[in-house]
Amino acid sequence: MANSKRDLFLKRRLRVRNKLRSVNSGRLRLSVHRSNKNISAQLIDDVQGITLASASSLEKELGVVGKNNVDAAAKVGQAIAERAKKAGIEQAYFDRGGFLFHGKVRALAEAARENGLKL
Repeated sequence: MANSKRDLFLKRRLRVRNKLRSVNSGRLRLSVHRSNKNISAQLIDDVQGITLASASSLEKELGVVGKNNVDAAAKVGQAIAERAKKAGIEQAYFDRGGFLFHGKVRALAEAARENGLKL
């Protein structure tokens, strides 16, 4: 019996997150969510269970509302890196969830790295 796309996505997300947790214990997590219309990122402290910084393409300050392309993802990556610097965060591990490291997800990660966040 074939698995549905959703089941495969959830399976991939758990596999990625469990692998990253075992390798990067004690570091913050940069979690990415991509939908058909928007992309967002959060810096999460799993020990305390709080979000320290976030950025989304829904924010009017970024100027990409209603756009979901590689340029919008790069602006979100730049914004999350700047907000991480303000919060005193220098490193995190990149949790791509069940999404492939390609296109928008990759653009977000590269923009965050270029702006000083070590992933």
